[in-house]
Amino acid sequence: MSQFMSRLVFLACALLALSGCGERASQTQQAGQILVMGDSLMAWNGTSQRAVSDVMEQHLDVEVTDRSVSAARMIYRLPVSGAAGLSIPKQMPKKTAWDWVVLNGGGNDLWLGCGCTACRRKMDRLTARDGSTGAIPDLVQRLRSTGARVIYTGYLRSPGLGSPIEYCKDDGEELDRRATQMAARDEGVYFLSLADLVPHGDRSFHAFDMIHPSVKGSAAIGTRIAELILAETAKDQP
Repeated sequence: MSQFMSRLVFLACALLALSGCGERASQTQQAGQILVMGDSLMAWNGTSQRAVSDVMEQHLDVEVTDRSVSAARMIYRLPVSGAAGLSIPKQMPKKTAWDWVVLNGGGNDLWLGCGCTACRRKMDRLTARDGSTGAIPDLVQRLRSTGARVIYTGYLRSPGLGSPIEYCKDDGEELDRRATQMAARDEGVYFLSLADLVPHGDRSFHAFDMIHPSVKGSAAIGTRIAELILAETAKDQP
């Protein structure tokens, strides 16, 4: 790689500061590991090893493979290659068995794709009103077909203090409602809402941009996911 190209790669990663750059995976990929896929909700704070997946590892004491990438979308038509892919469905590794897949996505499709305004058509492409079809249910069913149980998480809400995504609240609520319907159709699918995680007026769960999770926010999300996995795993014990 030329010095010029090396600098370009370095700059690209620097622009994703705190969000992670590329795949962070364990050295061994044995059956029973946990996979994380999604966008910056999952990837943020990855460069300091304090992303959602890092917190999950601490609570669960197992290896977690994180394929999430900032700015990733559920519906992405441009060419995608390697672990830096911006298509969430293409983050799924091949020939690897997982007990759990933790997944998020759809926010960038709504925010960047239609500006959280007049998004009904895009919302319907992400998931039908009853959660039966669409990009999100289709991916979840692909993951379920491998034998994995799937946790689909919602998004942080704005604390009402000048967040650029404040006006996305209604779309966030509708996406959560449809995801709840999706999860109700399959006992191996779980929807984990984050709508109640951020108290009104509390900036501490968000990063400086008031969009992405702070270290505290990632810790809270990772803890909730780990608690759900532990609770459901305990039910499997004789």
